Amino acid sequence: MKHIEENEMLTRVGPGTPMGELMRRYWIPAAFTHQVAEPDSPPVRVRLLCEDLVLFRDSKGRVGLLDEKCPHRTASLFYGRNEDCGLRCVYHGLKFDIHGECVDLPCIPQVSDQERERTAKELKMTAYPCVERGDVIWTYMGPPEHEPDFPDLEWTLLPAEQRFATRHVQECNWLQGLEGGFDPTHLTFLHGGDAEKSRSIVATLYEVMPTDFGFIVGTGRDRGDGTVMWNMNVMLMPFHKIISSLPHAAHVWAPIDDENTMLYSVNFHPTRALTAEDLKRETSWRGIHTENIPGTDHAIRNKHNDYLIDRALQASGASYTGMQGLGTQDCAIQESMGPIADRGKEHLLACDAAIVKIRRLLRATLADHAAQKPLPGMNPASFRVRSARCELPRGVPLGEAMREAVRLDKSVPAE
Repeated sequence: MKHIEENEMLTRVGPGTPMGELMRRYWIPAAFTHQVAEPDSPPVRVRLLCEDLVLFRDSKGRVGLLDEKCPHRTASLFYGRNEDCGLRCVYHGLKFDIHGECVDLPCIPQVSDQERERTAKELKMTAYPCVERGDVIWTYMGPPEHEPDFPDLEWTLLPAEQRFATRHVQECNWLQGLEGGFDPTHLTFLHGGDAEKSRSIVATLYEVMPTDFGFIVGTGRDRGDGTVMWNMNVMLMPFHKIISSLPHAAHVWAPIDDENTMLYSVNFHPTRALTAEDLKRETSWRGIHTENIPGTDHAIRNKHNDYLIDRALQASGASYTGMQGLGTQDCAIQESMGPIADRGKEHLLACDAAIVKIRRLLRATLADHAAQKPLPGMNPASFRVRSARCELPRGVPLGEAMREAVRLDKSVPAE
């Protein structure tokens, strides 16, 4: 029962839930900039943290994110006219600006100016502030008095040619996605090729350390020569991962609601433009990105067609799973657990030490938030980190060495 209650606490993200209120203290990706590229372009539906919203760019190029429902008769503003610095409901003509203020009430010409002004104030609707970073529109959905500065997230600070980003809907809760991303052992099996070979290279040492930005997950493999090779991946609160690879990579698991997640996947190079060779695996959909059904955020290889699994390919040994692409493989397994996994049926093993520690740290962060204690990641500079690898003598604890290794000024060179 304890595991089930814990999972409910960590996965539920609607208004008023512990995790939902915590996530509302951070900037959340809402859409790609190109989805509302031009002033007065068509509005776009957005669903975040169990809230249905509508995104638009006004006549001055400013971005607004409003409650989808007009506060008059609750018609959808997705069908609204984006015109003259506001989104106008086509049902009765009420218009709202990016701040949620009702700026026009043409349907009640019979009332006095004073009455119209009073009514307009009553009709003020939910609106969330937005910023654009890294060709992504981010929103803050928490208390206005606690709005943080946008963090120094490396891939959002780079020119467009140094970054490649996609997104797709993952049909499970955000935590299953994040835990999959930080599960070290699955890399050698789910994404590996040969089961017997995988046994010999699986990591046997696990460290999860809290930091001022979130936590570091370190996985160590004893090289047999007195040294341990450590791979360190960073989690930046509340749902970011920076992957230790070249080019560098990142994930953002933005909760749509309790049972669906928008997974943003990014490749980036900190010093130069990405080349076709850099992206060869990704653009052939064999890496972390998924090929989507045209015009949608839904992967072609999905649970409704069993991810197009090729059993003959799996049996041949050429592919461990018979499924194409790391992203597809991750989604297949994480979604197969159900929208919200039944933790009462789960039996964690020694290789799940990192998962146990991650859940413990998330619970501790929820407790800190409830107690109004400082939260990790509030200082923008704390996000100046990058996943890294290092070699240490056997028996030397990671400790401060791990924290220092991921700092950008001390991490491994880009190439």
